[in-house]
Amino acid sequence: MTNFLEIQIQHAAKLIRRGELIAYPTEAVYGLGCDPFNQQAVEKLFHVKQRPIDKGLILVAASVDQIEHLVKLKGCDWQDRVMQTWPGPYTWILPTKKILPEWITGGRETIAIRVSAHPVVQSLCNASGGVIVSTSANLTGLSPAKSCLEIQGYFKDSVYCIDAPLGELEQPTEIWDAQANYQVR
Repeated sequence: MTNFLEIQIQHAAKLIRRGELIAYPTEAVYGLGCDPFNQQAVEKLFHVKQRPIDKGLILVAASVDQIEHLVKLKGCDWQDRVMQTWPGPYTWILPTKKILPEWITGGRETIAIRVSAHPVVQSLCNASGGVIVSTSANLTGLSPAKSCLEIQGYFKDSVYCIDAPLGELEQPTEIWDAQANYQVR
């Protein structure tokens, strides 16, 4: 990773810890992220995306260690199926281990989560202290951004953008329900 990219990641991690929104490259499109446990940051995210809170959020992590306290995975029937795809471009809907805030789950007892192999996502999660929100960087109903220029078009200067390459996927990551073993999206 270049020194400039590392500086961007460290700055973005600092903004996340302060409750700000950031945009970052993922496997196919730019993600809009923040600290999922900071209610004000998540409310700001829903506001700028013009997205209803009942949809819930996708979280992204750098490793399974970062999500073990949140989801039921170890020792479950679906553990092997999920672990064979991570780190990688698969988002899994998993049952939560504990009650999580409604602004994360959309009021469900499950959460959508991905352990990414994208180097920027991994570095960002590690630098910010763990899982972050990973929703597409766009206004609801519009195409997800694929560059910092598009981020600026959607959000003006209200979202800091890490300028780095996207992964090699053409479409956003697949979403699977781990318990039922079917593809949601």
